[in-house]
Amino acid sequence: MPSSNKFLKPHIAQPGLLDAEPGNPLGYVTNDGMWAAVPCGKKFTIIHNGSVVHQARTYDSALNFIKKGIKNEGSKRNRRQRTK
Repeated sequence: MPSSNKFLKPHIAQPGLLDAEPGNPLGYVTNDGMWAAVPCGKKFTIIHNGSVVHQARTYDSALNFIKKGIKNEGSKRNRRQRTK
C-alpha cells in the first residue's frame, strides 16, 4: 500500500497567527536590550539587566510592568543629577 500525505495535519509555522485573541507569544525586548518579557509556560518572565525581576500573567501586564520600570529608572537618574 503506497503512503499518502492527504491525512496528515498541516504544519503551521507560527500558530499564534490563528489565535482568537492575538498577543505576542514570542515576547518583548526594549530597544536598548535592558528589559525583556519572555514567555514561560502561560506566564511571562520579566528580565532586567540579566536577572529575573517579576513574573506576569499576561503579555499586557508584562508590558505595563516594563513601562513603569523604565519610568522609575528615569526619575531616579533625574534625582541623582539634581543633587549634584
